Amino acid sequence: MKKTLAILAVILGIVLIIASVIYFIEPARFLPNFFPGYDRSLMTHHYKHGIGSFILGIACFIFAWFQSGKKKSTEEEHHTE
Repeated sequence: MKKTLAILAVILGIVLIIASVIYFIEPARFLPNFFPGYDRSLMTHHYKHGIGSFILGIACFIFAWFQSGKKKSTEEEHHTE
């Protein structure tokens, strides 16, 4: 289960980083219609959306890193009787 969550978090992180690059490069007029901030009449960039998307992407990578780490073992798991 943890491995599945880690893989999904990495995929979501990649998508969010790509979205942040699109926000930085394209003005609001040329964003895809399903992106928040799309406005056909604006030629400004949505830098705050890009920064937010980038931070969420990094957070997904950190979450995946913690999910893929080793589980802390207790003394009870080491004792065999």
